[in-house]
Amino acid sequence: MLTDLKDMIERSSPTLLSDFLGGVALFVMLIVGLHLPGLI
Repeated sequence: MLTDLKDMIERSSPTLLSDFLGGVALFVMLIVGLHLPGLI
C-alpha cells in the first residue's frame, strides 16, 4: 500500500503544486466570501 501511494505521488508530481495552489485559492475565496457581508 505504501509503494502504491508513493507511485501515485510520483506520477502526479507535475500537477501536485498547481492542484495545491488551486485548493488554497478556493479556500481564500471561501473565507473572503464569508467575511464580505460583515465588511459592507
